[in-house]
Amino acid sequence: MNTPEVSVIVINYNTWRLTCACIESVRQRAVGVSTEIILVDNASTERPATDFLGLFPDITLIASPTNVGFSAGNNLGIAKARGRYILLLNSDAELINDAVTVCRDFLVQHPDVAAVSGLLQYPNGTVQHCCQRFPSIGARLYELLRLQKFLPGSMTDRVLLGSFFDHRRIIFPDWVWGTCFMFPVSVLEIFDDGKLPQDFFMYGEDMEWCMEFRRRGYRIGYQPEAQVLHHLGQSKAPRNSMMEANMSTFMRRYYAGWQRSLISLLDKML
Repeated sequence: MNTPEVSVIVINYNTWRLTCACIESVRQRAVGVSTEIILVDNASTERPATDFLGLFPDITLIASPTNVGFSAGNNLGIAKARGRYILLLNSDAELINDAVTVCRDFLVQHPDVAAVSGLLQYPNGTVQHCCQRFPSIGARLYELLRLQKFLPGSMTDRVLLGSFFDHRRIIFPDWVWGTCFMFPVSVLEIFDDGKLPQDFFMYGEDMEWCMEFRRRGYRIGYQPEAQVLHHLGQSKAPRNSMMEANMSTFMRRYYAGWQRSLISLLDKML
């Protein structure tokens, strides 16, 4: 059996239709490099995980007996991966072009980049702002007060939350969404256990991964020539409340003294 260059890992949790479309897009469009597809089913109840093998007999299926979350689920897949590069691809995402090869080439050309994402777009073609700055005190207060409801599309929104990035060109942001997230497997050597941090069950884990990579001297990349359709919000999980809680946890963990204390105070007040 030939060793694949890229291992594509998809996490399924009750998203049968989307997951099938995701897998099929990889099979149809990832043509420039050899790939393997590893599907981790997080104890879905929608239908038996083995049903995927009926449609895609060449994938590697890992059926977790419990829902271990996004990071831990991906680590299950990474443990079985044989590729030099890992692509974490959300089940509600589909490749528009050969994003796998584009991302691989980007990492080869930029050895100081730990991970790269591509251009994500809604079904209507609108570009999603997946390149972000690490959260600031101002941004956290802005989100907790729900000010974006009153200032949609404003300069404040763009500056504080990171949507000011020009997503039409290559950039190196603080962090990128984990929707389409490729890295060389060798970069995991920076972690004692050789795994991605899995402190967050879901939402915020991509921010933590990028922080850990950057703290060790790596950059994070964004390559818009890798294009991905993202049905944002279609995976079944309580998004907003979990994101807010994880954001606070992230800032308390990684930020210094007075910032950590202020975040704790804001969380209690709001």
